[in-house]
Amino acid sequence: QVQLVESGGGLVQAGGSLRLSCVNSGRRPSSNYAMGWYRQAPGKGREFVAAVSWSGGSTYYADSVKGRFTISRGSAKNTAYLQMNNLRPEDTAIYYCAAAQGDPVAVITSMQWDAWGQGTQVTVSS
Repeated sequence: QVQLVESGGGLVQAGGSLRLSCVNSGRRPSSNYAMGWYRQAPGKGREFVAAVSWSGGSTYYADSVKGRFTISRGSAKNTAYLQMNNLRPEDTAIYYCAAAQGDPVAVITSMQWDAWGQGTQVTVSS
């Protein structure tokens, strides 16, 4: 089965940058496996941040992070990255990696992700 492990979280000042990594350490799908990032702030529900297609050619973002965050995929297809620039205090949350078989748009809409990571904390100070 797919096993996701996130890393790269930490404490940063507003305006700073962090790069999150997600590695699939389990079974590697042969194709058509989307990966994404979600986040959950204290007292709030889990919200979509970004997603990337199997090829890496299609990317999707929440309006709140467009122009500041960039999702990408490693060449081996078992990794996903989230480059976060110009961070704001409201970006403070636990960030989770997710993976699923299928088209990213369909998976984002249905929230039918097959696997989730354990999360990594991102804290942005003002």
